[in-house]
Amino acid sequence: MTIAREVAEAALRAASEEQAEAVVLTERSGLARFAASEVHQPTLIENVVVSLRVVRDGRVGSAQTNRLDDDGLADLARRAVEAAESTRAEPGFPGLPPPEPLPGVAGYDEATAGLDPGDLAGIARTAIDAAEPAPVYGFVTSGATEVAVVSTTGVAAEQRLTDATALIVAADEGASGYAQQTAWALDAIDPAAVAREAAAKMARTRDATTIEPGHYRAVLEPYAIGELLQHFAYDAFGALGLIEQRSFLAGRIGAKVFDERISIADDALDPAGLPKAFDFEGVPKQRVCLIEDGVARGVVWDRETAAHAGGDTRSTGHAPPMLSRVYGPLPFALTVAPGDAGSVEELAELVGEGIYVTRLHYLGTVGARDGVITGMTRDGTFRIRGGKIAEPLANLRFTVSVPEMLHEVPGLTRRIALLNQNDFYGERYPFGVLAPALATARFTISGVGSSPGI
Repeated sequence: MTIAREVAEAALRAASEEQAEAVVLTERSGLARFAASEVHQPTLIENVVVSLRVVRDGRVGSAQTNRLDDDGLADLARRAVEAAESTRAEPGFPGLPPPEPLPGVAGYDEATAGLDPGDLAGIARTAIDAAEPAPVYGFVTSGATEVAVVSTTGVAAEQRLTDATALIVAADEGASGYAQQTAWALDAIDPAAVAREAAAKMARTRDATTIEPGHYRAVLEPYAIGELLQHFAYDAFGALGLIEQRSFLAGRIGAKVFDERISIADDALDPAGLPKAFDFEGVPKQRVCLIEDGVARGVVWDRETAAHAGGDTRSTGHAPPMLSRVYGPLPFALTVAPGDAGSVEELAELVGEGIYVTRLHYLGTVGARDGVITGMTRDGTFRIRGGKIAEPLANLRFTVSVPEMLHEVPGLTRRIALLNQNDFYGERYPFGVLAPALATARFTISGVGSSPGI
């Protein structure tokens, strides 16, 4: 039995309610930062967060704590009951879920769980040495997380997770390059290779030029397409957005919305990602087909949105933490099906003339219903000329409609990469996007920012 489950059962006993549910998330994580090729601030975080939900006559109340002694758990129960008593009954509340068989998943590595900040500092030094003489910035992190859900209905779900990430920016005056690797086991990533990739990208970004705003054909690396799709998914692929008619998929289920080369699923069971067996209600995770050969097939559901929809709709195992359910169920295990291209250079040949984008930042939603997102390119933007990746470009402001961007996709790479998101509403709950690099016929540049580098 995990520590998380032991704490969850203690919280449930403290509640002494007919209908109650305890969720516990534990974290032991290390981080070694580095700047200008010097390691600093190795840290270790150990934390336990307990959430309790109680139901009284259809009224639902919840509270949270990280005090694990008897007094702390008793106070947690008191506050959850007070929250239930002070709110209105929820007519559509489906009740706490019954227990269901859970799938077996990968996602835990003992060696990764045992890393300490000293180990991570040594790994960081290996990456720094591999990038010389390029100055590098970034971090190496690893974590072990336990999740447990226990309820009066008989749910008793628990899982241990690990994750490790090396994220590196090589940067100097007027030049910068980026690379990242993530996996649930440290031996699946190569921090030295990440550093070399970032340094090589930096070396190509000196003396950046500018381009005029306009529509361009483009190649987006997995870092860029993963970030863009996760941002788009917050509104597009969740059931609450569909119900409230603010999702791009509202009224389009069953219709062709993207290029037929595009297939997207939410698959928390995939061992290539950061696997999960159940959601924050203890409901089993399911693979959900969102887009199939360009056709919209569905969204992710939790029990509340499924009850609202009625009919045969059921939860797909996507309930978020109980204190964040105002956002509804969201996809946090996106997987984009790969294509046939062997490299980004092959994608550049398909584009012919256009731009090449390594990564994005400062993303913001302009229009959720139309999937319009704005932001900046960063750490490796180039012109594509004659099918070749050519001269570097300054950081660019983009404003794209994701559906328009995915309307015509000349190709995708066979190789996919995992883009790590890691934190979930401020707590370590590792998740990410599995994506290939992608070529698009339309990527809209709306302005020019600064040159690369520091």
